[in-house]
Amino acid sequence: MLESLHISNYALIDLIDITFHPGFNVITGETGAGKSIILGALSLLLGARADTRVVTDPEAKSVIEAVFSVKDYPSLKEFCVQEDIEWDDEHCILRREISPAGRSRAFVNDSPVPLSKLRDVSLHLVDIHSQHQNQLLATPEFQLDVIDTLAGNASRLKAYQVKFNALREAVRRLKIARAKVERSREDEEFTRYQLEQIEELKLQEGEQADLERERDVLTNLASIKEALAKASGAIDGDDGGALRLVERAIEACGDLGDLLDGSDAVPERLETIKIELADIASTFSALDESLGADPSALASIEDRLGSIYSLCHKHHVDDADALIELRDSLRAKLKALDSSDEILEELERDARRAKALAKEAAMEISRARHEEAERFGQRLTEIAMPLGMKNLRCEIRVSPADMSATGCDIVEFMVAFNKNQPLMPVGATASGGEISRLMLSIKSIIASRMQLPSIIFDEIDTGVSGDVANRMGQMMKDISRNIQVTTITHLPQVASKGAHQYRVYKEDDDRSTHTRISLLTDEERVRSIAAMLGGADIDETAVAAARSLLAQGGLNRV
Repeated sequence: MLESLHISNYALIDLIDITFHPGFNVITGETGAGKSIILGALSLLLGARADTRVVTDPEAKSVIEAVFSVKDYPSLKEFCVQEDIEWDDEHCILRREISPAGRSRAFVNDSPVPLSKLRDVSLHLVDIHSQHQNQLLATPEFQLDVIDTLAGNASRLKAYQVKFNALREAVRRLKIARAKVERSREDEEFTRYQLEQIEELKLQEGEQADLERERDVLTNLASIKEALAKASGAIDGDDGGALRLVERAIEACGDLGDLLDGSDAVPERLETIKIELADIASTFSALDESLGADPSALASIEDRLGSIYSLCHKHHVDDADALIELRDSLRAKLKALDSSDEILEELERDARRAKALAKEAAMEISRARHEEAERFGQRLTEIAMPLGMKNLRCEIRVSPADMSATGCDIVEFMVAFNKNQPLMPVGATASGGEISRLMLSIKSIIASRMQLPSIIFDEIDTGVSGDVANRMGQMMKDISRNIQVTTITHLPQVASKGAHQYRVYKEDDDRSTHTRISLLTDEERVRSIAAMLGGADIDETAVAAARSLLAQGGLNRV
């Protein structure tokens, strides 16, 4: 439950520290006293947008802090642990700070958190029901959520959403594959034409580089042959050369006889050089013979390279090796196209299987919704009729719909407030007061299922009076048996039902006006409710009526 609320430097509030109590708390005060300011500050802890205009003192930050008792709330603990949010088994402290410059910071248990996480935690702790939220009653999303809450569909929906997401992924893969196949089939003729062009060349890896080297040789044949002739002549020319000189050196060694040291093996070494020179000369000769001066060979190479260059330019690639890669890619594309029917059939089977699993889970949810809708319609009629709607009829319709993230149903609250009036959607026929009473009745039904420590009603009793107001107050008191209830009200019948009453008022000092709040004593409650009954002039009749109302509300000590 909400134990305390601290607000400082916010709008008309310089400093407020409120301690709340279990059960039913009521907040009263004149119009304009600042009740909405307190609620607005509290809504910042639910992730509402911060406005720097609420920071009164430009030298200090605005701080809103709420302390909740969280004993016996395992679901909230599980959520915080999963989200890596600091946890305390006794209390959960939410804080929002707004600097004069407009910077907003959020904290959970004194640890800074993103605003989104503050919002997630607060939604597990408190439900603020304002008059604006009454309009939610007319929305399909709210109506569906009510039925799912009462039907206990949370775990079913979680399991279903896993299967529904799997279905969406299967359908996405199928759509992508179909689109790809369609594009490939549209381009099939052109793809085959491109492949045929490349295959006609019968390219080999590294072929272009080899051809370019051979072309360079043939283009420079004269200079190459001249260089070969020079090299060959230097080794074994007609007018002498290195080979002849080595032979003379060998002959001279024979004339030297014993003068040469045998360990040096000079003659043998010269013989080795002679053999090497002869082999090199032979290599030059063979290379010279291989370099024929056939003009057709060069023309053939130029023609082959021209075909390669032309096709590279056409396909925007750099060389023949890239053409080979493109050829292999085109082959793979056509092969995939040839087997596309089998691939699509398999993906279609996957999508059908995923749809069947999702449909099965959705139907389980739908059955629970139908069962709960009938019970809820009857229960809502029973509870709301005494609130001044004696001819009320309610029917909760669950109709089939296309499968979505919430299942395969549309839930619609149909109501009639008068005899012989046809059932109509609640948003099309209910007045503001009727919607308020219906919403309170719904909250009373789902209070035990909400898993919330606290709920706050902001003038949900607007537009009612007399016995209806008395019954609405009693209904809120009944809800407070399960969770803490705090209501802002102008009605004495409602205020008298509270276990504790707070009064919001304005107070002036020398410089400004401030909003204050105080917990009323028993006697102060008598006078407060008497004023609500009779206006500013409180007489004994109003006091007696106030004591009577408080006694009826269960406060027997006044």
